[in-house]
Amino acid sequence: MSSPSTQPFAMGEREFVAMMASLQALQALAIDAMLPALGVMSHDLGVDSANQRQLVIGIFLIASGLGSLFPGALADRFGRRPVLFVCVGGYVLFSLAAALAPTFNALLAMRACAGVLSSGMIVVSSATIRDRFSGDKMARTQSLVSVIFMIVPMAAPTLGQGLLELFGNWRWVFGIMAGLGAAVFTWAWLRLPETLHPEFRQAIDVRAIAGNMRVAFTTRAAIGYVFALALIQGALFGYINSSQQLVAEHFGAGHLFPLVFGGMAIAMAMANLTNSRIVMRFGARRVSHAAVIAYILLGATQLFFASGEGETIWQFIPIMTLNLCVMGFISANFSAIALQPFARIAGAAASLQVFLRMVIGSVLGALIGQAYDGSARPLALALVTAGVGCLLLVMYSERGKLFRRLHGQVEQA
Repeated sequence: MSSPSTQPFAMGEREFVAMMASLQALQALAIDAMLPALGVMSHDLGVDSANQRQLVIGIFLIASGLGSLFPGALADRFGRRPVLFVCVGGYVLFSLAAALAPTFNALLAMRACAGVLSSGMIVVSSATIRDRFSGDKMARTQSLVSVIFMIVPMAAPTLGQGLLELFGNWRWVFGIMAGLGAAVFTWAWLRLPETLHPEFRQAIDVRAIAGNMRVAFTTRAAIGYVFALALIQGALFGYINSSQQLVAEHFGAGHLFPLVFGGMAIAMAMANLTNSRIVMRFGARRVSHAAVIAYILLGATQLFFASGEGETIWQFIPIMTLNLCVMGFISANFSAIALQPFARIAGAAASLQVFLRMVIGSVLGALIGQAYDGSARPLALALVTAGVGCLLLVMYSERGKLFRRLHGQVEQA
């Protein structure tokens, strides 16, 4: 079977990477741009609990996870383009609706709807990348996507803060989200060709879809990586949920929050860029397995400082930044390894994998965020626990053998 990357394609690799990154970044924008506005938003809508304001992020993440179970099967049947445009268009409409929300509950409802539809952008872009590439080349491409994707966490909090200062109203944050979504919609409509191979088109049959999902769930070489990445994402979402409280309230550096958040995103982007340069040489497994061990050691260091008295922001930031950098070596490689066996059912496999990662990760992230007790201890403990669990799950998929580099992998029909 010829590799997807050998087929003629209407756009260059740089534009393709930029477009896939932009589609995935719309979801990140819906999370990170909110962070500076959470306090003002909750005050304006009559929310008193500091932890309750986290629901603006947590509900979106949980809905994204739940919504990701279906777009892949639809994209395997109808093609990538139709499903993608329904999802991006819905993201734009519900972002506008959130800007007009009169109550906190209405805002959460609009966030849930936007989250469900945003999941399709992640699923379909992942399947599109798999349509074109496989193996370490896919891991390299996903790393390059992540480099551009990380620009959003860099800029989003600053953007949100700037909109608050310029207009004095948090509703403009949702308006900008809708506008950027409309721009990406137009770009993809004009430039993105259909990437689903005609011979891979799947029927809309409940038993066939369930069978594809079962294959994706029971493939040992993939499923351990899916659950492992879910744990890592859970720790990341836990940090995102509690980051504003940690930096602004616990460490008393609210004025530095956009810089801290953006600086960490820059470091994470550089890690993904480095990964894209070394993964073809060393292999996705070797790089990511070493990163998991480093992640555990950094989490233990963070827990040591958080458990002591008088932890400072200058102890917290460098270690957390390194932890996020290591995550950059884990996420793209784990995603590529997990999706590698499924060329013919890439959409269904991507849906199941994103569903598991997002649901588990968002629920864990919400629990970690709600466990915030005025210190960094709950987050640090979550980092260590996620790292150890991740290592055990990877060993399950690899049958106890780490740091292997596999060649000539057989794709799942």
